[in-house]
Amino acid sequence: MDAVCRLLARLLYGTGMRLMDGIRLRVQDVDFAPAEIRIRDGKGARDRVTMLPEEVSADLCEHLGGRKLVFEDDLRAGKASVFLPDTLERKYPAPRTSWSWRYVFVAGSYSVDPRRGVERLSGFIIWTRSCCSAR
Repeated sequence: MDAVCRLLARLLYGTGMRLMDGIRLRVQDVDFAPAEIRIRDGKGARDRVTMLPEEVSADLCEHLGGRKLVFEDDLRAGKASVFLPDTLERKYPAPRTSWSWRYVFVAGSYSVDPRRGVERLSGFIIWTRSCCSAR
């Protein structure tokens, strides 16, 4: 299991999050100061807050630092947009390219969003399959 997959597994185990909660986790949902993670639209379509384990915090911070560098490259290349939930994309077009809306765990390659025809760094479900497959 590579380092990112291991980080996701440790985060899921330490917080009690479900797999899709971890996959849908966005940068803005991680708060290091009070050591909390906000889980949006979880089981039962409810939002909740859980604790961020101290053992995972440093590795997650390092991971986000690397993701921020990729984000800055994507921004320069015009590929920094992300999928926004519900009608937020129409209501607030600017957050699509905001760092806070980026997914914490993303695919390693770009894909074309079939709804908008925009090339984005997403495909987190494909990435999850590769993480969880036997090697």
